[in-house]
Amino acid sequence: MHVSPALCPQLFPPEAQAQGQPPVAPDELMEFLEILTLRGPNFWSRRTVIEALVDIGELRDTPSTAVAGLYERLTGWLPSLVEHRCGVGEHGGFLLRVREGTYAAHILEHVTIELQGLAGTPVGFGKARETTRPGVYKVAVRYKNEQVGRACLEAARDVVLAAFHDLPFDIAATVKRLHDLADDVCLGPSTGAIVQAAEDRGIPSIRLTTGSLVQLGYGARQRRIWTAESDATSAVAEVIASDKDMTRRLLQECGLPVPRGRNVRSPADAWVAAQEIGPPVVVKPLDGNHGRAVFTNLTEQAEIEAAYGFAAVEGTGVIVERFVLGNEHRLLVVGGKLVAAACGEAAWIVGDGKSTIEQLVTDQLNADPRRGWSDEFPLNFVELDAITYAEMRRQGFPPGSVPKRGKRILVQRQGNVAFDVTDRVHPDTAAVVAKAARAVGLDIAGIDLVTEDIGSPLGPQGGAIVEVNAGPALHMHLKPASGEKRPVGEAIVESLFPDGATGRSPIVCVTGTTLQDAVARLVARIVGSTTPRVGLTCADGSYFAGRRLESGNRADAPSARKLLMNPTLEAGVFAADAEGILREGLAFDRCDVAVITDISADAQFPAHFIATPQDVVAVLRCPVDIVPPTGFAVLNAADPLVAAMAGWSDGPVVFFAASPDHPVLAAHCAGGGRAVSVCDGRIALLAGSEVTPVLAADQCLHIGVGERIETVLAATAAAWSLGILPNDIAACLLNVERPGQSGQGVC
Repeated sequence: MHVSPALCPQLFPPEAQAQGQPPVAPDELMEFLEILTLRGPNFWSRRTVIEALVDIGELRDTPSTAVAGLYERLTGWLPSLVEHRCGVGEHGGFLLRVREGTYAAHILEHVTIELQGLAGTPVGFGKARETTRPGVYKVAVRYKNEQVGRACLEAARDVVLAAFHDLPFDIAATVKRLHDLADDVCLGPSTGAIVQAAEDRGIPSIRLTTGSLVQLGYGARQRRIWTAESDATSAVAEVIASDKDMTRRLLQECGLPVPRGRNVRSPADAWVAAQEIGPPVVVKPLDGNHGRAVFTNLTEQAEIEAAYGFAAVEGTGVIVERFVLGNEHRLLVVGGKLVAAACGEAAWIVGDGKSTIEQLVTDQLNADPRRGWSDEFPLNFVELDAITYAEMRRQGFPPGSVPKRGKRILVQRQGNVAFDVTDRVHPDTAAVVAKAARAVGLDIAGIDLVTEDIGSPLGPQGGAIVEVNAGPALHMHLKPASGEKRPVGEAIVESLFPDGATGRSPIVCVTGTTLQDAVARLVARIVGSTTPRVGLTCADGSYFAGRRLESGNRADAPSARKLLMNPTLEAGVFAADAEGILREGLAFDRCDVAVITDISADAQFPAHFIATPQDVVAVLRCPVDIVPPTGFAVLNAADPLVAAMAGWSDGPVVFFAASPDHPVLAAHCAGGGRAVSVCDGRIALLAGSEVTPVLAADQCLHIGVGERIETVLAATAAAWSLGILPNDIAACLLNVERPGQSGQGVC
């Protein structure tokens, strides 16, 4: 249990801190008994959720109406709580509940949601439910980033305690800390835009590291990205792009417009090169980035030699090239096509006769609300560095100068490439940059060029390509200082998954209380007869292509997720037991076939406060909840609790039962539905009135399932739902290993 002394100082006076004890009795504090991170569809939601088991102590007898000033403190610290509609369903609904009377756990839920929004990771889902233990609640809140979500939950406890006990609270410091954490641990804007575009297309994602390496799709159909680089980005192309001189020479040989230039080895050599090229020139690092140590429009020997020193420190070499007149532009090429373009603009100050150039930069440029250091801002702050001072000194204004009123001074010639000009790019220029990306070999490239008019061809105006960048930043296209936001994430996703591909391999999820593991093993055998690289997780291990990878109970999300990361996986069959769903959720966001085998009458999970049949149904129906319209729910018609799940599936239902006369199954088939049953002693596929025999039922009872023919029926229904032909199903069932055989593979 932890409450921050810095944020709730009255709970921790110096004498109490010295003793390590708060002055408030422990049972008056909220205690997190357990915190679970549900990283996939779960009991509460189809999305990721943090579930906290919270003991609110003596506050269980203290509704919000019993605490004077509580409403005012909450709304004073977090005025945007008014946006929470809560169960009331209207603007201000949550605050209405606070006025009418609600409890600390419910307030904890909403404060956690609000803090996540203020941290820059907005969410909208939360629930607070009292358990059978007095004063102990389950609080579930959606999260986008696990670290941020947990930090917001803990901070929310501090806020609620301070509000209930009428203590001061530094909400600004809390929000800043959470916002800084989000900046550190969340995906950056480039990667985030690609992932969001993929999810909007129905393509799942798995973050593979704490950095920007992300898997899009599952199994053999996956692709990987790292910021704006993909698994199709050539390492050779990246090396070429990182060497500005090599890139320039390669593009020149391809007939593309580039400035004349060469590598230089010393300040003196830089001056010699400048004379060869003809001033003005640019001096820049051979392999620098972000425009650091790039000196432009240089003519004098002293400034050229000085610029060499700065550029040499920034990179592994220095290049001198012709200065191209015009504005800097960044053109984004994806899959051989121009998808976005942004223009830079020079930064100027105007003298007032009393302020130094430094003060004018602060007041006139860096006071612009569009400027900042983070990616939230389309423009960066103007730094007073060697480049900007050199530019102003060239105009007669050394550091500390006070320009006359009305005197206009150029501070930064290039940079601030954040003004959208996509619609103005001349078609010839679009073709030139696409050719440049191909010449270097990049699937995603940021082409830097300088030209006076992006709406005219480069040649007549002397425009040129000055750099080609691998892994280009996307934020100037996502949040331009002016102009239209461009769908660059969508363009990258389309290049990786053309023609509507979703990157998904078929997934079957099997759950229940007694038969799920046997059904999952049998489904994997049948699927493996036509698709060899099948992954299986169940109570006795994790398997791939018939080989056991891990032993023990692997009917859990982490084991399934490992298989989904396998780049050769062609299909996955995952048993999911109730305990795993309750503790971790599912490993996937949807499944093509959800099989619910049975629910025992006495099933309950007291450690999770799941005690009623309705609660058990809410847990085990999770796979049904994520069946898409193109998928199938395979349900046991003879189990009333399972059969009732039919209404939760977005896809068609396939019932199974030993008797074709079972009322649920018969009614379903009479309405044109599909089912699997035993007809005249044979396992048969039923589609409306059509009956397709598969094989004799007594031929199936030797496969290790005892007398539970329902196991074979459920597995047959799942295989049929995946499009496997009846003859293939029959052939596999006839050749499944007998009890006592040692193999664990698919048939």
